[in-house]
Amino acid sequence: MAEDGERHGFKIVTGADSFGCSLKDTLVSHLKSLNIEVEDVGTDSYYSVAAEIGRRVSSSPADTRGLLACGTGVGVSMIANKFPGVFAATCLNSGEALNCRSINNSNVLAVSGMSTSPESAVEILDTWLKTPFKSPCPASQFKPWPQEIESFLENSIPEMSKIGSENSKSTDSCSICCLMKNRELNPIDIIPGGSMKILRETPTSAVVRFEAGSVEPAHHHTFGHDLVVMKGKKSVWNLSKKERFDLSVGDYLYTPAGDVHRVKYYEDTEFFIKWDGHWDMFFDEDLATAKEAAEKE
Repeated sequence: MAEDGERHGFKIVTGADSFGCSLKDTLVSHLKSLNIEVEDVGTDSYYSVAAEIGRRVSSSPADTRGLLACGTGVGVSMIANKFPGVFAATCLNSGEALNCRSINNSNVLAVSGMSTSPESAVEILDTWLKTPFKSPCPASQFKPWPQEIESFLENSIPEMSKIGSENSKSTDSCSICCLMKNRELNPIDIIPGGSMKILRETPTSAVVRFEAGSVEPAHHHTFGHDLVVMKGKKSVWNLSKKERFDLSVGDYLYTPAGDVHRVKYYEDTEFFIKWDGHWDMFFDEDLATAKEAAEKE
């Protein structure tokens, strides 16, 4: 590790969910005391924050490392590892930090906010920071690796970095995306810019698409519904509860039965939606009123 006052050759991007945010804040303070550049993306769901850190490390692996914290440290690690070139490891003690740096060249550290004390977490982080790739560790009985194993470790990094990127342009891994591939969606006549494909009836599930700039006027349904955004960006105003939700890829929202809500789409957007019963729609305003209200937000 660099001496105090000396700038490191990398920065650390960090984030946490609500179960790990306190521990993350402790570690951010420690990193700053070591004069390491830190970018804190804040607190979000474990999968959203892990995806953000995974994307950033994947896009700039030479000079960026990641630090994540959730309740167990496992969830954030699983999500971050979905990105090519990311080697995230959950470490509950310094021995595991030694192993993951020595063997796997880990570039994202995940810690547990529920089972790791601040003191232990600082020790884990320090070990992870100062341990070089292929160095002696508990797995090597603290001895130098034999030449054949060292060569294997060296060659493993570029090979592992290819995993996840080779077929990304031609293959859909999402089961919903695969289900919808090559299927036509039917226009939603009552809302310009929208189209929908019913996948199952009562309870109804569907894939819905809206063009950028589209607005759904305030409306409500007999049954509540869950949705997950697969593509794009949208805002939902729950007028009954006076709440706003800004949603992008991977985000989830449940709207209770009868709640009046208005929606605006900022990009071409696609989402999976499931109602608790059959699908229906009752408008509480016209389209012109909705567009005017959405513009003011």
